[in-house]
Amino acid sequence: MFESLQALDTVVIDFNTKSQIMLNFAIAFIMFGVALELKIEHFTGLFKNPKAPIVGAISQFVMMPLLTVGLTLLLKDYITMTVGLGMILVASCPGGNISNFMCSLAKGNVALSVSLTAVSDLGALILTPFNFAFWGNIFVSVYNASQTGDLVQPLYIDPIHVFITIFWILGVPLVLGLFVNNKFPAFTSKIIIWMKRASILIFLAILAIIFIKNFDLFLKHIKYIFLIVLVHNMLAFLMGYNFARLFKLSKRDRKTVSIETGIQNSGLALALLFNPNIFDPQIAIGGMTFIAAWWGAWHIVSGLTLSLYWGGFKLNKAEQENL
Repeated sequence: MFESLQALDTVVIDFNTKSQIMLNFAIAFIMFGVALELKIEHFTGLFKNPKAPIVGAISQFVMMPLLTVGLTLLLKDYITMTVGLGMILVASCPGGNISNFMCSLAKGNVALSVSLTAVSDLGALILTPFNFAFWGNIFVSVYNASQTGDLVQPLYIDPIHVFITIFWILGVPLVLGLFVNNKFPAFTSKIIIWMKRASILIFLAILAIIFIKNFDLFLKHIKYIFLIVLVHNMLAFLMGYNFARLFKLSKRDRKTVSIETGIQNSGLALALLFNPNIFDPQIAIGGMTFIAAWWGAWHIVSGLTLSLYWGGFKLNKAEQENL
């Protein structure tokens, strides 16, 4: 396993500048669509009933990275440094763009889910670069100490470039979406369903482009990447649910916190990885890229499966119209 992942680390993923620009615009479009569901009340409501949103935010931005660095250290003898950093990068990202839809299927607290989306997207401007740098350095230090040969050189990531990237592809679309939703509610109600559908299709198209261009590499290494992402994602769902239970949240809220913790914006992770101002294209980060890309595909499958299970495999008429 280690030798296979080590070979993957040396791979330079085929993803050119044009593809990078398309990826950034796609993520920004998706975030604009997410923001169309947000209202100012989702922010102000956090102060009226803060317990569940605070628990959810802590689960996502504190417990998820902590769980992940613990898992990477447990697996340090079986994974490479960049695979571990890829797991930490995904864990440092905000919730995924389809978490609200999955929460609806699961009969969770959709209002809480939308509120957590608002909090996580804003918090990501600061917490994503902070968490990746903080937990990533801890992992690299311990990983290096466990090596018997030459030390692995840590990757230096400029947090300013990370912030700027997140600001443009998350922050700006979020503000624009809030503005359109609150100023033009009638127009928003007409396009929101189509934006949801288009967002999912665009994200799947991004993943398809990455996998098709690197299909041979994907087939060669998927059995190990699949297992790592499977375990990581499963633990994220379990941790989110039980962390919410620890604070005696209702079952609806526990399901919501679990989904928000287990559904990560891996598209943002890919946008950061393919940004030459953040990660030098000549540095071997194949392990990080494939972890982020496969997470993006897998959490759709796992999230929908879990949501349908919690929802009793039955959709009411309103939910069917949102598909």
